[in-house]
Amino acid sequence: MSIVSLLNVNILDNPAPFSSKFRFEITFECLEQLSKDLEWKLTYVGSATSSEHDQELDSLLVGPIPVGVNKFEFIADPPNPTRIPTSELLGVTVILLTGAYDGREFIRVGYYVSNEYDNEEMNNEPPKQPQLDRIVKNVLAEKPRVTRFAIKWDSEESAPAEFPPDQPEADINPADGDQYGLEEEEEEEEEAVEAVAEAEAAPRDPDAMEEDTEMGGVPAAEGKDEEEESAAEGSEDIEESSEEEPEDEEEGAEGAEGAEEDENMAMDHEAAPAAPGGVGQPPAQQPVAQH
Repeated sequence: MSIVSLLNVNILDNPAPFSSKFRFEITFECLEQLSKDLEWKLTYVGSATSSEHDQELDSLLVGPIPVGVNKFEFIADPPNPTRIPTSELLGVTVILLTGAYDGREFIRVGYYVSNEYDNEEMNNEPPKQPQLDRIVKNVLAEKPRVTRFAIKWDSEESAPAEFPPDQPEADINPADGDQYGLEEEEEEEEEAVEAVAEAEAAPRDPDAMEEDTEMGGVPAAEGKDEEEESAAEGSEDIEESSEEEPEDEEEGAEGAEGAEEDENMAMDHEAAPAAPGGVGQPPAQQPVAQH
């Protein structure tokens, strides 16, 4: 719980010339008596690409702080234009209003600031050398960005928890590593069991079985009959051709006698022993080189 709560920030003299001071009317509430002062700061962001151009415009200590609602006016100096890149003098930038207690920041309010010339012609065609006396700053007070931080105030009870609270029930529960993926495995097993049960319970189609049996047997029988018929027809053609052409039989007999003579000559050639070193002797084996 925060001891100090920011209630409202009213920006005075807005819009205003670039060289004029910032004026804020700040209202806050304090719930307990504080032993130290509150520190308020205003920071001007000079560049959107580097924090080197940020400027702390002013700081203010407020105290002692009475319990209840408090209001004060915070006046801060304008930024130094020489510390701002020339290309970023015009356009939109940011200012940060922060509140801290004992060096610990508890509130931060950010505002967009639009810097432009006081006439449309100069805004359309800005001069090469910026004219600071013609630049007007306008703080967009309607759209602040507020960030609150939990800090330690005076008592230890107000300090934020540095560690998560104890959870004794966490030791009773099984470790996450043991349970990782266990539910998915159980679901997969249940789906597999259901699939097997559905397959067993599914009715069998007797017509499909009879159709498979017929498809497996009929073509084989038909093919066998066709082969037998073609074989029978082929034998009949051979017998008929042999009866019509007797002269071919005589030529076949003479060819058979010539074949017998060739066979006898081959047998005689095989029976004759091969001469040493002749053609029939197998070649001598050469020694194999071992690597």
